[in-house]
Amino acid sequence: VRAAFARAAAEVVPGPVPLAAVRRAGRARRRRRTTALSAVSVLAVATTVVAVVVLTPVLPSPPAAGPARVVVPPAVVPTSSPPVRTATTPPPPVPTPVRTVAPGERVDAGKGWRIWLTAQGKHWTGPDGYENARSVTDGNIDLGAPGVSHQSQGGPKGTFHSGLYYGTRSAGRVELRNAEGRKAVATLLELPGRPGWGVWYAHTGPGMGEVSTSLYDRAGKLLSELSLLPGGDTP
Repeated sequence: VRAAFARAAAEVVPGPVPLAAVRRAGRARRRRRTTALSAVSVLAVATTVVAVVVLTPVLPSPPAAGPARVVVPPAVVPTSSPPVRTATTPPPPVPTPVRTVAPGERVDAGKGWRIWLTAQGKHWTGPDGYENARSVTDGNIDLGAPGVSHQSQGGPKGTFHSGLYYGTRSAGRVELRNAEGRKAVATLLELPGRPGWGVWYAHTGPGMGEVSTSLYDRAGKLLSELSLLPGGDTP
């Protein structure tokens, strides 16, 4: 058998080598390989991009810038308090000097009027000459509490007012005041030794009308007051 195959092979004359075809086939294989590699590369790149997109965490966007802050300078605190204004209380009127008179001494009260004091009380006469009196011993006057009395007599030309004040050893002023606020300050008389009572008198002009009578001490404190009275008498 081997001899037969050898004879047959010797009889076969080989043809020329197809070099051109081999070259073409090689070039075709190279092109296919290059294309396949390119496709694989593209696929690999795409996969990488997808992986990056999927795996890369999405960071939140920074907040939008708001309006610029306005810097307010701190308030200036004064180192010392401003002076506090307080309402000023007017000082009390100057006390009326008290005139000390001897018992029975006649005092010219003006315009025909005369007054004198005794241990029993107040005495006075007017232009008509008639004598009048107000007692401090008949029980109508309480010398233990501050008070004031008022008698008046007058006419078209004016009025004479007088009375007792009592219950205090520090009388400072007796004042008459009408409804419009017009006022008159009385003169004060006392006996020696400050017996705790005295006499006051004053004149008012025409048109004064009804007046109130107020007794104050020497510090300006109101001690007693009579309401508005027409010309006339109170005990």
